[in-house]
Amino acid sequence: MSKLIGPIDVHIHGIGGFDTKDASPEDIIKIGEIQAENGVAGILPTVYPRSINDMRKDMENIKKAMELQEARGYAMGAKILGIHLEGPFLNPSNSGALDGESFLIPTEYNMRMLIDGFEDVIKIITVAPELDGALGIIKMITNMGIIVNMGHSDATYKEAEAGFNAGAKGITHIFNAMRGIHHREPGIAGFGLINPHVYIELISDPFHIHIKTIEMIFKIKDPSRIIIVSDAVKATGLISPVAHNSGGLQGGSMSITEAVKNLIDAGFKKDAILRCIEENPQRYLGLH
Repeated sequence: MSKLIGPIDVHIHGIGGFDTKDASPEDIIKIGEIQAENGVAGILPTVYPRSINDMRKDMENIKKAMELQEARGYAMGAKILGIHLEGPFLNPSNSGALDGESFLIPTEYNMRMLIDGFEDVIKIITVAPELDGALGIIKMITNMGIIVNMGHSDATYKEAEAGFNAGAKGITHIFNAMRGIHHREPGIAGFGLINPHVYIELISDPFHIHIKTIEMIFKIKDPSRIIIVSDAVKATGLISPVAHNSGGLQGGSMSITEAVKNLIDAGFKKDAILRCIEENPQRYLGLH
């Protein structure tokens, strides 16, 4: 991929009444247009874990949207850079707002059935590293040139470290839908903060992580390894925040540019925060 100038959201399901589930290619393009209105230059439409056939249909529509965008010369909207698969090889005990019943065992057969024909457009896959077979899948995905994030996970520090050593480069929305930090077990969240090389996604709207926790993250973690994401969903921009039936948050409540403005207004250093939506995701995706 060639270098793209401007903010990039590597984790967005939808916005303004549109999302990646059962969407038409024009719906996906509309997500990009709404994101561009918020000052976002590039996006990775993020596919929900569902059946393999349903996920493949969603990927096909995103791929067609990419082709349509290219044919139109990127005249409008944030550029669709590829696909982020959030699952389906995740831990049901940490499903968050996702459908845990749709999660699959990480086997080579399931992986190849899922991604066959889409290897060129899938940029990130989120995997729970503690699952049986996950380390082999992480190695396989990495060898294909696809980035592996770890997330929706109950991994211990040691299990997260094993995932990283197998090839995983990042952690999906740190602290959300994962084992937290305990003084006797730092867990996957602790690994994300302590390891100097792993990247972490951060949802920095006012609801997912307490502002003091965000301060802690920036004091501990090298800011060049923090990527602010929206995790925005269909209702973003229409209802805020979005809660599911169990009372938890269903998805992000604002664009990355809005979230960054809030952090800067709260006193965070502007240069460091802007890198989290511009330089850092560009480097992560290999756009430099």
